[in-house]
Amino acid sequence: MQTENRMFDDIVKMFNGAAGTIAGVARETDASARSRAREWIGGLDFVSRDEFEVVKAMAVAAREQNDVLEARIAALEAKLP
Repeated sequence: MQTENRMFDDIVKMFNGAAGTIAGVARETDASARSRAREWIGGLDFVSRDEFEVVKAMAVAAREQNDVLEARIAALEAKLP
């Protein structure tokens, strides 16, 4: 046997509405915090991973070229009297 209790139904509806509102506020707060963090981090001078990898490859190539040139200099100095 089920009884209808209007007051209980109203309380349940009120809590469901409050829970939905709180969840919406939490989502808005999270989105706002993420947006502000992106703006703050975007203003800093960070490099992307791709840019880092390109500069790293350039440094490796320069180091290899430096080693080759050092070997050539050593060979030329060995030929001097």
